[in-house]
Amino acid sequence: MFAEVSALLAPLAAAIGYSSYKARQFEQAYPNIGELTDIGGYRMNAVHVPRPEHADLPALVFVHGASGNLLDQMVAFRAALEGRAEMLFVDRPGHGYSERGGPDNAIPSGQADAIARLMEKRGIEKAIIVGHSFGGAIAAAFGVRHPDKTAGLLFLAPATHPWPGGIDWYYHVAAAPVVGWLFNHAIVVPLGLSRLERGTLNVFRPNVRPADYIEKTGPSLVLRPRTFHHNATDFKRLLAYVKEQSPLYSRIAAPTVIITGDKDEIVWEHLHSRGLARDIAGSELVIVRGVGHKPDYLATDVAIAAMEKIAGEPRDLQAAARKAEERLAAASREQTPGPVPSLMPGALSGA
Repeated sequence: MFAEVSALLAPLAAAIGYSSYKARQFEQAYPNIGELTDIGGYRMNAVHVPRPEHADLPALVFVHGASGNLLDQMVAFRAALEGRAEMLFVDRPGHGYSERGGPDNAIPSGQADAIARLMEKRGIEKAIIVGHSFGGAIAAAFGVRHPDKTAGLLFLAPATHPWPGGIDWYYHVAAAPVVGWLFNHAIVVPLGLSRLERGTLNVFRPNVRPADYIEKTGPSLVLRPRTFHHNATDFKRLLAYVKEQSPLYSRIAAPTVIITGDKDEIVWEHLHSRGLARDIAGSELVIVRGVGHKPDYLATDVAIAAMEKIAGEPRDLQAAARKAEERLAAASREQTPGPVPSLMPGALSGA
């Protein structure tokens, strides 16, 4: 009997050991480049770029999406905005190198409050909050709960409204007690690594993923067991949250721009982006034709023009979107990645 139990447990122990080893490797490959700040019992991680002497934009706070970390938005925007604004690139609670904090941080409102406290600690009184994908739900919560700290809101392919269907199966497993622990510690790493390349291609579909995207943004950090558990918990709570909270978006009075692609198959623009444009009076919806879920990378110039408009500069964002479409036309002639299953992007089924 003992031999039989040992034979069953040995592969599991080996898988857990392998996952622990790989998690350390991920952290060695992508060490923390930010600074941990205690915001009241736990620490938030962020890269803070101080306000430059000749800044022409308000402070900017960047909030990454699901399965990500601060590197995703930093690679997209920092170089293009260097010298123009104070910037804060945030690891959301429980992601990247930020600690999770309490149970309130399993929903967007708690994460928005955490970011508000981090801004206070970093001396940022007011900022344009830039949220991509899942970060859009947090940006919306921030605008509702912290209007005094909101200079404006920029949503990029946001996930903010109820959707039909559910979430991918592995999030349910990963968030479950006991079974979830085993799944996260034994299965997620090998399964995620096997799908990492194809999964990140799927995030950019139908556009071409930058060749150095994986190397620069560290998507494997989400495969660490504790991080993947937090990621799954966030997703499992999101639908109920947006059903309850999306009616409050009409309270948002800050200048708001929503940028989305019409080919986004991860977060459907007709539900989320158009829903925000409907709910937030005076907001502007910018649809970039031919773009999928990554307008932060494919239409970075349009996003920066939106920041300028939010700051009070005259900008024709619809014209900027048309120029971006022209620029991307050449890429559309290249081979388009096909649909692939993925453990990485965190697709909202039907969203």
